[in-house]
Amino acid sequence: MDKLEKMDMMDKILREFEDLRNSQTSVLKKISKIEADNINLGVKLLEEKLTDIFFAVDTNLNLVSELEEQFQEYRDKFYKDNNIGAMQAERE
Repeated sequence: MDKLEKMDMMDKILREFEDLRNSQTSVLKKISKIEADNINLGVKLLEEKLTDIFFAVDTNLNLVSELEEQFQEYRDKFYKDNNIGAMQAERE
């Protein structure tokens, strides 16, 4: 795999991280909605378990966001160190 192919793959991975982050955020919103709906129902089981699920998903979201940031830094360094901008200009 040459450097431009690696760069393309890194960009693809970053898009996948963004999608994963957005999915996790959507799950948190859905959990919050269920919690809000349960206020009227008052089901103790949901009160107890949804909080656990919310914190687990929130922890995962934080881990995904941190890894995404670190990978973005790795990608940016690779781009700079390998003069990818000039290589991309030559390709076009």
